[in-house]
Amino acid sequence: MDGKYIQQFKKGSLEMILLCLIAQKETYGYEILTQLNQQGGGVLGYAREGTIYPILYRLQEQGMVKTRLAPAAANGGSKKYYSLTDKGRETLEELAAFWREYAACVDGFLQRWKEELP
Repeated sequence: MDGKYIQQFKKGSLEMILLCLIAQKETYGYEILTQLNQQGGGVLGYAREGTIYPILYRLQEQGMVKTRLAPAAANGGSKKYYSLTDKGRETLEELAAFWREYAACVDGFLQRWKEELP
């Protein structure tokens, strides 16, 4: 199978998945990356910083997440923590509802295709 189709599915769902992870608790980039790879690495493929940070930046620009800087204990620097805004929560609710409808629709097509096989 052509891997580009699978990549399109993965890319299309990453924003929603990142919103889900941030909705669970205020979190920082490395923690998001770790959770994403632990929970979804086998299916989604293992994400890298160069994948998630541009999405996080875009979500911030769109007003869906807000950030705050806090001291990082390990190196004396700071960590950027992400949390959802009201707009982010509303968007996540809408995306989740659409995803359920979309998945049910696609499952219907796949089921019918399987039933009609000789």
